[in-house]
This record gives sequence, structure tokens and C-alpha cells, in this order.
Amino acid sequence: MISLSALPALNATLNAASAFFLLLGYRFIRQRRIAQHKTCMLTAFTLSLVFLVSYLTYHFQVGSVPFRGTGWIRPLYFTILISHTVLAALVPALAFVTLLRAFRQQFDHHRRLARWTLPIWLYVSLTGIVVYWMVYRLYPSGS
Repeated sequence: MISLSALPALNATLNAASAFFLLLGYRFIRQRRIAQHKTCMLTAFTLSLVFLVSYLTYHFQVGSVPFRGTGWIRPLYFTILISHTVLAALVPALAFVTLLRAFRQQFDHHRRLARWTLPIWLYVSLTGIVVYWMVYRLYPSGS
């Protein structure tokens, strides 16, 4: 069993892995390697679902974690956090519908939606890592 204190690092790792598979899946679809693209996108979706469970588990137990930084970095952090949070609320639905359209072989619709889903999902995954780094590494509580 993983400790509660290890979940933020796990969440950042899951975000990084999801971003990796999103980028790899994008590369595969550009190369017309459909089976590999599908595997990567399903892997990214699964990793994101595991992230969501882990994230909710942690925050239901711990609550919100304050950002300890001061000065110019504080508004930068909140700008990143707010954009991350707003877009993160969209990703599960966007990803699900995008995948659903592919499974239904509605590839024109899938492609049109994926052009929005991919950059938003990537942004959320990468800014999730940045938020983790800023809260837990750059300005950890207790320092």
C-alpha cells in the first residue's frame, strides 16, 4: 500500500506518463500507425483515471494544500493553477467523447474533437506537474 504522503509524487508521475503517451500517440497517428495510436491513447486515458482516483483520495484525506511562495511567483502560481483547474474539469468529458467517437468509427468527428482535446489534455498534464513542483518541491510546507 502506498502512503498518503507519497500520493502527490505519484500524481505528478501519472501526469508525466499520461503526457508521454499522449505525445507518443500523436506521433503514431501522424505516422498512420493506428493500432499503436489506439494503445497509447487508451493508456493515457487509463493513467488519467488512476490519477483522478489518487488525486481525489489524497485531497479528501488532506484537504487543500496552501502555496507558500511569496512575491512575483505567487500570482504566476495562481495563474497556472486557475487555468489548470478550469481545463482539468473539461478533460474527462473531452477525452471520453473523443475516445467514444473513435470506438464508434466516427473518425471525422473524432479528429475534429481530438484537435481540441489533445492540447488541452497535454496542458493539464504538464501544468499538473508544474503545480506539484511549485507546491511540494519549490515551496514545501514546513520550510
